[in-house]
Amino acid sequence: MSALGKHQAAAPVHTIEGASAGLNVAAFNPDSPAALPPIFLIHGFASSIDLNWVKSGWVAALNRAGRRVLSVDLPGHGQSAAPVDLDSYTPGKIRADLLQVLIDEGVRPLRDGDPTSGVDLIGYSLGSRLAWEFGATQPELVRRMVLGGPNPHDPLADFDLAAAQNFLNDGTPIADASTAWLLNMAQLVPSNDIFALLAMVQAIKLEPFDPTDAVPKMPILLVAGDQDERARSMTRLAELSGRAEQRVIAGRTHENTVTSREFKDAAIAFLS
Repeated sequence: MSALGKHQAAAPVHTIEGASAGLNVAAFNPDSPAALPPIFLIHGFASSIDLNWVKSGWVAALNRAGRRVLSVDLPGHGQSAAPVDLDSYTPGKIRADLLQVLIDEGVRPLRDGDPTSGVDLIGYSLGSRLAWEFGATQPELVRRMVLGGPNPHDPLADFDLAAAQNFLNDGTPIADASTAWLLNMAQLVPSNDIFALLAMVQAIKLEPFDPTDAVPKMPILLVAGDQDERARSMTRLAELSGRAEQRVIAGRTHENTVTSREFKDAAIAFLS
């Protein structure tokens, strides 16, 4: 991947059960490492490492804070492969792939007396859903989490697949505003494989998000813009967690909260 910054480190080849997972993985190392675990960034639907984390300034800010940064393009996104099998896009399979990536990158289980053990997670939008479930199922690995634009109700579950496919086939207008917005957002990114993203939507519908199924027990920071409906609904996640702090960013929407300096500063402080 080009233009990811001078601190990007060469990443190992990641295999799942002996086969290449086709995932584009990036590691960014700071000039002066802090005695803290690496931070793993999980981007949102129709985004990528480059869009969600590099161009928005996250990687540079975290490296300046001394943090090693790891990230991955989700299947069908960025420079990752777009598999033909639906299973590759299910949240459960993606979480298994992310776990293997972290193991390959040398992340070790949390250990008393070793401040560099484990990993911190930062997720945005769909990445927050994946991080919530990952933290709940891998408590021995995840130290802390920051979830941006989180939602206890997965908006992709209501995505109108048939309407999206009709629009792509013959231009039939999409009645559902959320579906139209998500599809338009996906089409704005040249590297996206639209049909792979529709496969991801279909796969997510097979595994709808229920945050009560498994609740992460580590400290969590929940962040949303005050013009994002998630600023209201994320309170439900805070109640479930019992160990969550909430931060609302003034004047920000779901689309632009991720670029906020206030968000970055709050995340860095929380994960320090």
